[in-house]
Amino acid sequence: MIIVDSLMVKIALIGLLGIGAQWVAWRTGRPAIALMLIVGIIAGPFLGIIDPERDFGALQEPIVKLAVAVILFEGGLSLNFRELRQAGGAVFMMIFIAGPIAWALGAGAAHYGAGLSWEISALLGGIMIVTGPTVIGPMLRTLRVPSRVKSVLKWEGIVNDPIGALLAVGIYAYITYEGANANIAAISIDVLAASFLAGLIGAALGFAITWLFPRGYVPEFLKAPFLLITVIGGFVTADLIMHETGLITVTVMGVVMANRTIYSSQALHRFKEDLSVLLISGVFIILSATLDMETVQQFRPQFIIFLILLLFVVRPLSVLIALLFSSLSWRERLFIAWIAPRGIVAVAVTGLFAIRLTDYGLPGAEALVPLSFAVVIATIFAHGFSANWVAGRLGINEGKGKGILIVGSTRWSVALGKILKSLDIEVLIADTSLFALRHARSEKLGVHHGDILDEAHNDNIDLSQFQHMIIATENDSENRLIAADLGPEMGFEQISRLANDNGMKNNHRPRHGRLLFESGADFNSLIDREREGWRFSKTRITEIFSYKEYRNNLDKDEEPLAVFKEDRRLLFFSTDTKPVVEEGDIIISFVAPDTPEERKADRAAKDADKNGDTKNNDMKNDA
Repeated sequence: MIIVDSLMVKIALIGLLGIGAQWVAWRTGRPAIALMLIVGIIAGPFLGIIDPERDFGALQEPIVKLAVAVILFEGGLSLNFRELRQAGGAVFMMIFIAGPIAWALGAGAAHYGAGLSWEISALLGGIMIVTGPTVIGPMLRTLRVPSRVKSVLKWEGIVNDPIGALLAVGIYAYITYEGANANIAAISIDVLAASFLAGLIGAALGFAITWLFPRGYVPEFLKAPFLLITVIGGFVTADLIMHETGLITVTVMGVVMANRTIYSSQALHRFKEDLSVLLISGVFIILSATLDMETVQQFRPQFIIFLILLLFVVRPLSVLIALLFSSLSWRERLFIAWIAPRGIVAVAVTGLFAIRLTDYGLPGAEALVPLSFAVVIATIFAHGFSANWVAGRLGINEGKGKGILIVGSTRWSVALGKILKSLDIEVLIADTSLFALRHARSEKLGVHHGDILDEAHNDNIDLSQFQHMIIATENDSENRLIAADLGPEMGFEQISRLANDNGMKNNHRPRHGRLLFESGADFNSLIDREREGWRFSKTRITEIFSYKEYRNNLDKDEEPLAVFKEDRRLLFFSTDTKPVVEEGDIIISFVAPDTPEERKADRAAKDADKNGDTKNNDMKNDA
């Protein structure tokens, strides 16, 4: 019991539970946000191991607020204006049309559905327009929907977070301000002025970082911590001007940095992304652990009416009206109209104003906390568990990535692309040279002109559409760099590369990708063989022609490249891995001009001729 009561143990437990829930979600395909919520409720109100109010006391609020600031900044780093070329109009409509409509409808639902006063209803309706990166981010990782749908949901979630919080600030000021100038115009001007100033601070910090870093004013080993403390400093400074405006500062700072060139930007982004995953895990465990029985007992049956209206009327109606004249298809609009999970910002902001309004003596303020928890739990479970199903029913679920990305356009890689295409596998060949891509284009293969590192990091290529990446350029250093950089995005086990020096095949590192072929055949030898007429072949393993017989039919230097499974998975042979080959599988091999099947037929013909000669000799002897 003494061990469990240790704050250090509880902090470690929060991290373990959060990351553990995300790992289970990854393994099972379940929504991570829902699993984290369940784990937090079990560890909190059910078992009583974690009680944030008791364990952290006055530190709970600043811990959560700073965590949200870093998460929002990381979200801002993903908002590249290039995405707006496809979804810019829809994003604009979601923020400036759907937001106000949702606020008005949400306030009406809270008043008529939950029975709250108009003041409380307006405040709750404003807060409930937020979704946020803490919930949308983990959900989008598991969704395979069109990129413009993802862009709309991502931009809406990140941009609406500070807007919803500021709406609450303005409404709270209007409720509690008792001066002679207590009018909407004066309060709106104050909030807009504070928001504008917070945005300027964020923009200034973003420009300062992108000016300092490329010029070497901050050493590499200090860049990540320098950036982190700048984010926290900017958030706190703006928050001192007016509560919640710090959210605008960190969001604007992230957006500025995302759209300006900065050295080490990918390393910094990865650091912030890793930190964001940790913070989301911890914040969700703390969020759900704060739910106690007293809060549950304050839940009224009529609140269910508010939840139904929020889920099935407020969100769908506001989105469908806003996107009525957008370029999105009706299926995409319906999907966006359904997806709106609420997270930590909704609960944190609601809880903060519930305490202030209760102390102020406003009747009904105590209902804000149970209502906000109810909304978070209902939307996370409703949207988290149904997102893939709804996308499938609407026909926009693109499923798990089945394509193959080949980096480097050569005659060898084009030949590989052709045989993969013959198996109905989508192939994309990427290269920085338009001339090199000419052959691939003539063979009707998918091509992409550009640097794969820039294209992937700028979201011009969605890596989730590929089940495997083969790096086959003539530059071994470039191959290793691509594998090391994109490994965390795709998974190192999903990347294979050609060796450029056979002497190095035993010294490769896992983070540089697996070496293609069991022998680790190098780039030059493969190109030379292709010139000599070597080609790729397909061999189906059957009960009659087993894998062992296939192996016996291979001549010197011939070897299997990959196994195509009946479930359309493509498993590659490498110096480290040898896929299990079963009956019904198709093996793709790189072989000499005659294939194993042709050799088998030749041997069968020779055996037949031999048997025929033996029979003729026997007949002659009998004669």
